[in-house]
Amino acid sequence: MAKKQRRYSRGVSRDVASEMRRYERGTAKSGPGGKGGRVKSRKQAIAIALSKARKEGKRVPRKKAS
Repeated sequence: MAKKQRRYSRGVSRDVASEMRRYERGTAKSGPGGKGGRVKSRKQAIAIALSKARKEGKRVPRKKAS
């Protein structure tokens, strides 16, 4: 049986983990250049990490169209 391919690359997992640490410490900022204020939810912190990973060209699934 063929090995199942990962949806997210390993680097993305590390990015999300580091962003969650910043969120828990209260140092995670939102908005361009961190000018939007403090990140208030876990979901927001994860979304920021995934967005940064996409910009860096890491393997992350596309955002769902709303």
